[in-house]
Amino acid sequence: MEHRALGRSGLKVSVAGLGCNNFGMRCDEDRSREVIHAALDTGITFFDTARVYGGGKSEEFLGRALKGHRDEVVLATKFGAVAQADDAGGSRRHLLRSVETSLRLLDTDHVDLLQLHRPDPVTPIEETLGALTTLVEHGKVRYVGCSNVTGWMIADADWTARTRNLEPFVTVQNEWSLLNRAIEHEVTGACERYGCSVLPYFPLASGLLTGKVRRGEPVPEDSRLANAWFGSVLTDDNFTKVERLEAWASARGRALTEVALSWLASQPVVGSVIAGATSVEQVRANVAATRTDLTTEEIAEIGALVGR
Repeated sequence: MEHRALGRSGLKVSVAGLGCNNFGMRCDEDRSREVIHAALDTGITFFDTARVYGGGKSEEFLGRALKGHRDEVVLATKFGAVAQADDAGGSRRHLLRSVETSLRLLDTDHVDLLQLHRPDPVTPIEETLGALTTLVEHGKVRYVGCSNVTGWMIADADWTARTRNLEPFVTVQNEWSLLNRAIEHEVTGACERYGCSVLPYFPLASGLLTGKVRRGEPVPEDSRLANAWFGSVLTDDNFTKVERLEAWASARGRALTEVALSWLASQPVVGSVIAGATSVEQVRANVAATRTDLTTEEIAEIGALVGR
């Protein structure tokens, strides 16, 4: 398993990570524990969760499953996705309360990476970074990151951190897959410029890039794609792209999942590809498929098949 540094931080993580958004939603605690332990067995060291995943169950399940393994992993969580009308997600008040809850549920005295889950249009970024800096100074957080941001937000946060002597963001977690490449228009460039690693989420487009769902066929009821929100990727255009990718992969003895995950893992700006899993078999398959051996020419060929 290859390991990479996260941006300007001292954290090194496995290039294949585990997204923990299924825990407490699609996986009960027993299944979650099986998935987490399988991830540890395959060499995954990066676990990404969030305060809102599973209504808090994800953090709780993860904390108990990692008992005895805490020092072996890089543990990341997020704050600020859901807040009350008078409690903005990026505010100092919300952040300080949220992290205490996360630490309790994760059963740890610190998190390695704490991320702003989504931009807060109400709270000045200086307030958010100031509160994060306080947490770093108190040893409750090691490094900080953000999610679902634009290029100008990354630049603004970096300028604010430098001019106010605050902790800078070292990671950016945005959606990125061969079927959603919007991040490449400005965010990946901003990450390269300001020293942030990208943590792509939904790298398999909610399962469409596994090839298990075919054009014109019903979606399995237990699939994430059966949900109307996730199922929005089920378009004729996307099916055409998947079919092109499958043909390219088949001609080279590769699986579609391997092409999708390896294409992301082969991007220098990527820190860890955080694919979710609901079974031990999925964890093992995702780890085996997350390779960094694509050539520059192959990366370009794959990108050309889907367009930007």
